[in-house]
Amino acid sequence: MYKTNKKQKASRKNSNAAFDGVSAQEKALNLFAEMMIEKIESIQMDWKKPWFTDGLMQLPRNLSGRHYNGGNSLMLMLCCEKHGYKLPVFCTFDRVSGLNYTRTSNGMKQITDKEGNPLPKVSVNKGEKSFPVFLTVFTCVHATDGTKVSYEDYKQMTESQRKEYNVFSKLQIYNVFNIDQTNMKEARPEMYEKISMECQGAKPQHTEDGFRFEPVDRMVTENLWICPIKNVHGDDAYFSLSKNCIVFPEYSQFYNGEAYYSNLFHEMAHSTGHESQLNRIKEGGKWGDAAYGREELIAELTAALVAQNYGMDKYIKEDSAAYLKSWLKSLKEDPSYIKTVLLDVKRAASMLTLKIDALMEKPE
Repeated sequence: MYKTNKKQKASRKNSNAAFDGVSAQEKALNLFAEMMIEKIESIQMDWKKPWFTDGLMQLPRNLSGRHYNGGNSLMLMLCCEKHGYKLPVFCTFDRVSGLNYTRTSNGMKQITDKEGNPLPKVSVNKGEKSFPVFLTVFTCVHATDGTKVSYEDYKQMTESQRKEYNVFSKLQIYNVFNIDQTNMKEARPEMYEKISMECQGAKPQHTEDGFRFEPVDRMVTENLWICPIKNVHGDDAYFSLSKNCIVFPEYSQFYNGEAYYSNLFHEMAHSTGHESQLNRIKEGGKWGDAAYGREELIAELTAALVAQNYGMDKYIKEDSAAYLKSWLKSLKEDPSYIKTVLLDVKRAASMLTLKIDALMEKPE
């Protein structure tokens, strides 16, 4: 929850061309909304269950090992849950086909084993349906002569050089398949096993002293987050917008370490909305209104993603559970609602994971 003042209580690429009157983007958003509705309805029946099924420990990634961003990651995890995929690894149709060939000086050649025999081809299983993911593509055009440069080259420029270019963004949709929708396990068992080993996650180990996550502990004690985090013995857990600080119960008040950190991630997600950061939360919001409810959904989904990234379960906060009906209403009335929510979740989750990862790479 967040507080605005002392009296408020808290917590294969596809174009976007129209098809049957509905664009690919609209179809994807409709699908995302349906899946989120299904998830929230399941939580509504038992709000003491975790956001994501226990055991799916790693965030979704592609064959190269690169993880998908916040919104895509969230929906791909729901996709894995819905269809029972064992590995959260996805790839395009063309990427699957590319596993069968190698580029030579004479062109493309089918991959062979050590004896020169062609390896069995990897392919998408007949009848399988793809899943959409969003990709933002940037076009950088020089304001004077109209020449174009790649976005990667643009990012390497100095600030003054960037001012000479106009940058245009376009949201495109790529269709991906989970590797369990392919015959990789049978055709290339060694490849499948290697990927499987890379995806192995481990639950946090609980000792007699409880599970402790050192990077976040250090973030709290050394004031390394974007705002102060004050541990206070009591029941209050909130982000104060006016004071730009987080008030949170002590570690000993939670039944285990996962509960402490995953709920702290919720309040940290709220703090990313301060005007000095992502400027998402506006002064004057009231507990229980639509804007407040939307912010609670962003914080819950962000916390669930971040917790999942570090092998923790995230259960919905009791006061957030009060918004289940309003979230369902918004999603059913306007599927595009999920688009802006996922964008904000992506931004907030990125802030948390980048900071935590930086501390993990630099131990005290």
